[in-house]
Amino acid sequence: MTHSFFLPALKSLPLSAALALALASGALAQEAAAPADAAPAAPAQTEAPPDAGLSMGQEADGGIGSNYTQATFDAWEQRCVRTEDGADPCQLYQLLKDAQGTAVAEFAMFNLPPGGQAVAGATVIVPLETLLTENLQLAIDGGKAKIYPFNFCSQIGCIARIGFTAAEVDQFKKGAKASLTIVPAVAPDQKVVVDLSLKGFTAGFTAVSATNP
Repeated sequence: MTHSFFLPALKSLPLSAALALALASGALAQEAAAPADAAPAAPAQTEAPPDAGLSMGQEADGGIGSNYTQATFDAWEQRCVRTEDGADPCQLYQLLKDAQGTAVAEFAMFNLPPGGQAVAGATVIVPLETLLTENLQLAIDGGKAKIYPFNFCSQIGCIARIGFTAAEVDQFKKGAKASLTIVPAVAPDQKVVVDLSLKGFTAGFTAVSATNP
């Protein structure tokens, strides 16, 4: 079935075709009625093509500031931002889903320059309906969980910016999965736990660290 937003364009095509046919028929009639020795009529002005004014699109050029996936490492993606000098910063990304396949959180991890207690940082984004006072909990392979506060919320969700020591990064490399726990605001007596797969983490984090010297 044709959608209504196509109707104006479809209706305009027969009208333009009829006009073109009428103009052509008129020109042929005038030519037949003119004397053989009459001077040829001036050529008719060329009509605009029927697709005049329509954009034919162009290939996306992935310009400065655009995001792209550099590589994948099992459960992880190496996501980078294109820069003018080609030194594109990257991070290790994973979308976290619940048992029903619904996206619950985003986890992006990156290395940090030396000099601080944290050797790696992460940005965790959860739904706006999260009870922020209950904070974010993260545990690796069923170990003791650590609690991290949320920093702020925006249209995309509520965000926690957290840091990891060298020992904690080693746990990520040796572990099988981490667990993130949040509490929904509409059900403060319940907890939502989603798994963060650590499969491919070591190779992915090594690749990301190489792009962020």
